[in-house]
Order: sequence, then C-alpha cells, then structure tokens
Amino acid sequence: MSTYTVYNAKTHLSSLIDEACAGEEVIIARGKQPLVKLVPLRGAGQARRFGAMRGHAVVGAEFFEPLPDEELRAWESE
Repeated sequence: MSTYTVYNAKTHLSSLIDEACAGEEVIIARGKQPLVKLVPLRGAGQARRFGAMRGHAVVGAEFFEPLPDEELRAWESE
C-alpha cells in the first residue's frame, strides 16, 4: 500500500495510475488523513476474447430455414 499527499498525487498522477493498474493499493491523503483509494475499473483495457460466449447461446436448425413469405414481404416494404 502506498500513500501520497494530494500535491504529490497531482504531480505524479500517471505513475500512480500505472501503479494502481498493476494491482498496488494507492491511497491519496490530505495531510495524514486518507481521503480516497485509486483503483482500476473492472474490465477496463481488456481485449475481447474470441469464443468468450461459447456455450452461452444456442442456434437451432430453424435459424437457417427460409423466412415465411409474409415476413419477407414485411422486410422488403421497409
């Protein structure tokens, strides 16, 4: 756990952000009184992973069947 004064936090903010994103606990204090804890947002900066939804959705055979004529006409008229 690292504690910084407001003044030091303002002058070294980018390095404190890097520290927090690396999993360190960063506390910002006014004098000796702790005020806030700097933490990374959940999921921020994570890349999308191919196949992450595998097993969560099922596409049945009816998905690949042709649409009924009345539904096709509705799509064509819009």
